[in-house]
Amino acid sequence: MSIQAAVAFIRRYRRFLITSHTNMEGDAIGSELAFAFLIKKLGKTPVIVNEDTVPYGYEFLPGTNMIVKYNRSAPVLRFDCFVALDCSDLHRTGEVYRLNAAHKPVLNIDHHISNGYFGDVNLVDGHASCACELVWRLYKKMHVPVTKQAAVALYAGIMTDTGSFRYSNTTATTHAIAAELVAAGIDVSAVYRNIYGNIPYDDLKLLASILPTMQRSPDGRIVWFEIRKEVLKKQKKIYFDLGENILNYGRSLKGAEAVILFKENISSKNEVRVNFRSHGAIDVNAIAKVFGGGGHRTASGATVVGALSSVKRAVLAVARKSLNARHP
Repeated sequence: MSIQAAVAFIRRYRRFLITSHTNMEGDAIGSELAFAFLIKKLGKTPVIVNEDTVPYGYEFLPGTNMIVKYNRSAPVLRFDCFVALDCSDLHRTGEVYRLNAAHKPVLNIDHHISNGYFGDVNLVDGHASCACELVWRLYKKMHVPVTKQAAVALYAGIMTDTGSFRYSNTTATTHAIAAELVAAGIDVSAVYRNIYGNIPYDDLKLLASILPTMQRSPDGRIVWFEIRKEVLKKQKKIYFDLGENILNYGRSLKGAEAVILFKENISSKNEVRVNFRSHGAIDVNAIAKVFGGGGHRTASGATVVGALSSVKRAVLAVARKSLNARHP
């Protein structure tokens, strides 16, 4: 990690194409918006292009009007460099990385321990609570004041990636940054309410229908849920972060050390998205890597080709092996 190199990169270029991973959440959108505000403060030009539209619950964030949805047939954008935030792999941007066909210089800003260091400059710190924390460091290093707009974006990212300051990635530094952002005048209650207190009725009913799929291993250390595509097809539009809410319920279960969500890909015949969570006793990043995925020690994911039943068997076998190796 070299923040000096990242600062030199930012000072060198004028037009920035900024993006993050698909299926965005708070840290992804918060970090790219805060980074764009930084670039504008420096008198430079940011353009944010994402594979997806702004996720539900985050439309209130200032600056979302800057975000452009990727369109392969759109006119060619002018930019001097490419910036990927909160992405462990360039392909996590979906199709957006294709906009850099001319191979303009890449700045990689991320906090995943599975990051592949794909940038020409890599500001990567697996000990940081989130990508927003790294963007905050850039503000400090470049002596750029954090505006109220940037503070809201940064706080949203920190709050969501730390599970409202409950997860093990929350540190004294995390709280110190949050305190500074609150002092900038943001409405903490409004940020929380927009993101977490805004669930549509039909979505909550859907969540209630999926929770009964919960199963656990005989010793109770592994808990898992499944979402079949037939369930998702019945409700064409899902607004809130269904998967994260389900995983949080599993995490709260007494004795659970690893929580897994299996979700059939609605647009693919034979593909399952697998998300892992833990309290830290088991490294779920290591499990996800077995299946071509990655992320953090306590939060990771992978997309696995195969039928739901076979994917479940394979993943649970690896999870049991990992747990038994730690606690025979």
